[in-house]
Amino acid sequence: MSEYESRVIFVAEKETFLVRAILKKIRDEDITCVYVPCSVDEINKNWDENSLITFFTEEVTNSEKEILHYLTDRMEESGNQMILICEKNDAGHIYDHIPNDLIFETFVRPFDNESYMRSVRSYFNKLGSGELRKSILVVDDDPNYLALVRDWLKGSYKVSMANSGLQAIKWLGKNKVDLILLDHEMPVTSGPQVLEMLRSDLETKDIPVMFLTGKSDKESVMKVVSLRPEGYFLKTIGKDELLKQLKDFFVMHK
Repeated sequence: MSEYESRVIFVAEKETFLVRAILKKIRDEDITCVYVPCSVDEINKNWDENSLITFFTEEVTNSEKEILHYLTDRMEESGNQMILICEKNDAGHIYDHIPNDLIFETFVRPFDNESYMRSVRSYFNKLGSGELRKSILVVDDDPNYLALVRDWLKGSYKVSMANSGLQAIKWLGKNKVDLILLDHEMPVTSGPQVLEMLRSDLETKDIPVMFLTGKSDKESVMKVVSLRPEGYFLKTIGKDELLKQLKDFFVMHK
């Protein structure tokens, strides 16, 4: 199960009888559920980046379209996903406002409450197992640094580790990843050599790579930048700054 509280933010224009019935169903499962009207201020007040958003609409109005735009921005920033409940004729209009990867599942009214609850449980099970998180492969020959970075990232990302360039290449032959943090200075197969191998393989050439480097002098940094990675981090970077920059990276590369 998730280390986070299972929490649903239920956004709807009005708290109708049907909405109250769904809220009760959620709460009966011991899942925290907050009803939030279609208001930017109210959404901000109740926002939690680990919550599942449910957007319920009987007919999409212009004001609800504006809320959908706002929800899209907040979900992309925080990594939330949405369950959508709407009329069949409105589904296409809503899809025009929200990227597909932000919609966990869609229910067309009339819908089955049990099916909705299965979807809610599935979301939190996947969140708890890390399945919904971005995945990062950290490659470094220093086991202590590997353990440190893994400890920093494991609460926010699926983290895998490799202690050499060749081990990383072998791992990537069987696994997918959203980002590679690659030590620039490694024995046997250096970071630049690993990057060259990744870029020459059709299966791995598009995986974003960021270098990790312990050298901060201008000449060393220019060598790293000249290889055109997506970025680089000095190994002196602190936990909070690393998490912030990784979050910014994934927001920019949606």
